[in-house]
Amino acid sequence: MPQMAPLWWEMLFIMFFMSYMIINIMIFFNKNNTFKTSNKINKMSPQPNWLW
Repeated sequence: MPQMAPLWWEMLFIMFFMSYMIINIMIFFNKNNTFKTSNKINKMSPQPNWLW
């Protein structure tokens, strides 16, 4: 039925857009968590005292 083609294209576009947004949100929170853990690691490591 060619009358149903626009509905399928719309559903395909919506599913692609939703998956794209979810992947971007997951990447954002993953980067945010890695920055927090890297800051904690840097704060826990002893800082050298350079005497110039």
